[in-house]
Amino acid sequence: MTIVTSYDFESDTWTHHNGDTPARAAWRAAVADIAAKAKQTLPECNGRVDSAVKIVLNGDVDLQADGTARVASQSNGTTKYFVVNGECSCPDFAKAPSNWCKHRIAAGIAKRVTARVRAQLDAPANGQATAPSQPTPAQASPAVPAAPLPEVPAIVSTTITIDGRRVEVKLCDTDDTRLLVRLQTILAQYPAALASATPQTPPVPVDTTPQCPTHGPMKPSTKGKGWYCPTKLADGSWCKGR
Repeated sequence: MTIVTSYDFESDTWTHHNGDTPARAAWRAAVADIAAKAKQTLPECNGRVDSAVKIVLNGDVDLQADGTARVASQSNGTTKYFVVNGECSCPDFAKAPSNWCKHRIAAGIAKRVTARVRAQLDAPANGQATAPSQPTPAQASPAVPAAPLPEVPAIVSTTITIDGRRVEVKLCDTDDTRLLVRLQTILAQYPAALASATPQTPPVPVDTTPQCPTHGPMKPSTKGKGWYCPTKLADGSWCKGR
């Protein structure tokens, strides 16, 4: 039978016991996850991270109420190093990259694991992790209409001008009278006089004045019906153009 270590929230201590529990499994998973992130952050300290994991799994990190930690020595079971404000009293602290000795790393892992596991185990007690036994309204299948929708017997379409743009409007209804009322309401808002965005150009009058083949427009005769060319020729006679 294996001796394992788990966290007791009532006494705020790590205790040794036999067997495995969901709390123990969650604790070991949290240690592995945080240790993996520590290796990514401190690649030059991967060996020290592995040693720190062993220290944590052995329950050799004693977290204090004031935020400090006492970490047991792996080489001397009676020696404990103090981690205070990111500083450790061990000889390796000054030599480790960025002062990340295994004791300091172990204290950091233990603090993060304790906070994570406590939050996970406290969540069900606070009602934050309850799974619904029945599908929620959003998960339920959409309701099927009891009867098919009625057909639309009345349809009318028209074209109106809104802000200079020609818009086709189609109205549908199940009642002819109501449909016509709706159409009249729309047409009243956009009367035909305002519907034309382009002013109409008046037609150009056609000139029906007869033309002299040589001198152009002719004049109406003052002696009777007909037209004559008002141009006098060089010999003093009038043009006979018709």
